[in-house]
Amino acid sequence: MAKVVVAGHICLDIIPEFPEGRYDLSTLLIPGSLTEVGRSVVATGGAVSNTGQALHRLGEEVVLVGKTGSDEFGYTVQRILQQAGSMLADGLTADADSNTSYSLVINPPGVDRVFLHSPGANHTFCANDIGDAALEGADLLHFGYPPLMRKIYEQDGAELKKIFDRMKSRGIATSLDMTFVDPSSEAGRVDWKAFLENVLPSTDIFLPSLDEILFMIDREKYNQLVADFGANIIEGVDAELVEKTAQKLIELGVPVVVVKLGKDGLYLRTAASVPNRGAAWNHISRFQSCFSTHVVGTTGAGDCTIAGFLAAYVGGASPEEAMVAAVATGSASTESLDAVGAIPHRSQLQARIDSGWEDLPGKFS
Repeated sequence: MAKVVVAGHICLDIIPEFPEGRYDLSTLLIPGSLTEVGRSVVATGGAVSNTGQALHRLGEEVVLVGKTGSDEFGYTVQRILQQAGSMLADGLTADADSNTSYSLVINPPGVDRVFLHSPGANHTFCANDIGDAALEGADLLHFGYPPLMRKIYEQDGAELKKIFDRMKSRGIATSLDMTFVDPSSEAGRVDWKAFLENVLPSTDIFLPSLDEILFMIDREKYNQLVADFGANIIEGVDAELVEKTAQKLIELGVPVVVVKLGKDGLYLRTAASVPNRGAAWNHISRFQSCFSTHVVGTTGAGDCTIAGFLAAYVGGASPEEAMVAAVATGSASTESLDAVGAIPHRSQLQARIDSGWEDLPGKFS
C-alpha cells in the first residue's frame, strides 16, 4: 500500500440542507429575507480533509497535515477527523494566535455552490509545519489550496517551492491543487503566472479546475467568458481551449496535468516523457466524462476526484484507469451533502464501475 501525505488548507464546513426545488441565488441573498432550510451538516473541509478523507475511505494509507486555531471550531475539526480514523488528526497543529478556518457553504439543488470563507490559521502555514515524521515512508505529497494560504502564495510561491524541493530530495512525488481566487482579496493581486512558473517545475501532477487556471494564466479570456456566460463559463469553452490551456501548463514544467471540468468530467494531458511512470503515461490527451448519480451536494467533489486519481496513480494504474477512478470517486461524492460521506472502499467503487455504471453525458465526451 502506498502512503500519501495530504497537506495545506483545512477548515470547518457548515452546510445547510435545502429542500428539493428550484433556487435562484439572487433571491436567496436579498437583505432582510429569510429562507427556510433543513438540517445543517457540520463537516471538515478544505483539501486536507476532503482529499485526505477520501483517500482514507478508498483504503489508502494517508497522513493529514494542516493547521487550526485553538478554539471551538479547531476542537470540532480534531474530533471529526478522529472519528473518521483514529490517527487522521495526528498531523494537525494548533496556532493559538489564529482562528480555525471555516466556510458557510450555500449549496441549493441545481445551483453551483457559494462559499463564505475565513482562511484563519491557513494563512500561517509554512514549510516547517510539515514534520519529518509525517513524511516517513511517503510515496507522494499532495498540497491543496495555495490561494487561501498567505505564506504559501507570497513571493511567487517560494515557501511551496521549498516544500516541493524538499520532497524531491527525499524521492517523494508531488501534486498540487488550487482553489478559486477571490479577485477582491490579497490573493487576487498575486501574479499567479509567476507563481506557477516558480512552482510547477517542482510539481509532478497539477490538478486545477478550468475556471481557476484561466483566471491565473489567461485573465482576458476568463473575463470574456464571465461577461458572456456568468458563472457557467464552461458553456463557452470548447475542447481546443481546454487542450491549449493544459499544454501551457506542461510548457511551464509539470509533466502531468489534470483539468477538472465540473459535471463535464476531466481532461488529462501529459508531457512527452513522464518521470517514473513508463511509456504508457507519455504524451496523453484524454477527456473523461463523469458517472450518473442522484446529486445531493457537490461540495468537495473536485477534491474527491483528485483522491481517486492519486490513489490510482500511486497504485501503478494506467492513465485510462486513473481517469476512470478519478471521476468515479468524484461522482460518488455527490451522493451525500458533505464531501466524503458517500465514498466507499475502492473495491466497492470498482464493482460499481464493472457492473455497468451509467456515464453522465458530458460536453466533451
